[in-house]
Amino acid sequence: MGGGCSLWTQTVADVEFEPYNLQVLAEACHTLDALHSLQAALDADGPIIDSPQGKKANPALPELRQGRIVLARLLAALRIPTADDEPAKQGKPRGVYRFSGA
Repeated sequence: MGGGCSLWTQTVADVEFEPYNLQVLAEACHTLDALHSLQAALDADGPIIDSPQGKKANPALPELRQGRIVLARLLAALRIPTADDEPAKQGKPRGVYRFSGA
């Protein structure tokens, strides 16, 4: 199972989400899969590559950095509780909040 598929399976097994947060989780899973692909390319080619202009940093490096930031923000937006969270401070993940009628 890929990283994104594992993230989806483990997360939806533990947390009940509203449909709009499932889309955020789906984006996090796609981002994780992209990060795995970028890391594989970096591992295969190394951090420095040859180009027509000479040696340069592998373009996967900044993409990995940006992707990791995006993944962290997507996961933070879901407010998924961790095992380290104290029950009194944990609260509900955003996925189970419902709007009341206006």
